[in-house]
Amino acid sequence: MATQRIALGLEYDGAQFHGWQTQVQDRNVQDVLQQALSRVANHPVEVVAAGRTDTGVHASGQVVHFDTDAPRPAHAWLLGTNSYLPADVAVQWVAFVADDFHARYRATARSYRYTILRRPARPALLRQRCWWLHRELDVAAMSAAATALLGEHDFSAFRAAACQAKRPWRHLRRIALIDDGEFLHLEFTANAFLHHMVRNLVGVLTRIGTGDAPAAWAAEVLAARDRRHGGITAPPQGLCLTRVDYPEHFGLHSAATRLYHGGSSGPR
Repeated sequence: MATQRIALGLEYDGAQFHGWQTQVQDRNVQDVLQQALSRVANHPVEVVAAGRTDTGVHASGQVVHFDTDAPRPAHAWLLGTNSYLPADVAVQWVAFVADDFHARYRATARSYRYTILRRPARPALLRQRCWWLHRELDVAAMSAAATALLGEHDFSAFRAAACQAKRPWRHLRRIALIDDGEFLHLEFTANAFLHHMVRNLVGVLTRIGTGDAPAAWAAEVLAARDRRHGGITAPPQGLCLTRVDYPEHFGLHSAATRLYHGGSSGPR
């Protein structure tokens, strides 16, 4: 049978992983997934992800692709792979895609959500899913500051020192602050993100929210183009990759919908 390219939607709890990428000694999502897929395919499988999440970072909408010549229907890839995965990783959908699909290079946008818990007492059950702050936050000031960050900019002030991206320019399309009782969710959508960019954005906005800096400070940090002028890097456990967008002609959404409703989504 000819080689087929397959895309998967992936969900994982990053608390017990040293990030996405393959490492020699540390537990990582990529190796765990490749081992499970290889057992279903009965041959070694290598996957490519839309984004490399860091240690402790979660995903509800990660997208990966791989190539295989193993003739399996979509439900076999879904159920078989999940049966070999640990409890903190799960495939959510399967789509047979064209050969020119690429999980990383064909993505048009990526979205992250960062969750802050605001209350006097530290959490126990949610300690790995949010950043606990026992200070009040001025959400209106944070929202006002965020507007200066929208658009296409040089985000050098918000990238990690170890960032390997060739260019610091990114187009930040959306920032939304959702006030939900004790929780504050910060949602970001961009064409792509630099290493630690979302966590550094959250760090700057949070400093403004606590009143330690004025709303205008966000624009000043951006204009400085120097990480040394930025605030703290928010901790990883509050961050989750929620969505990756692709051109409609790849049909990822429709393929996943057919799978959920029992339709045919097998090899072409």
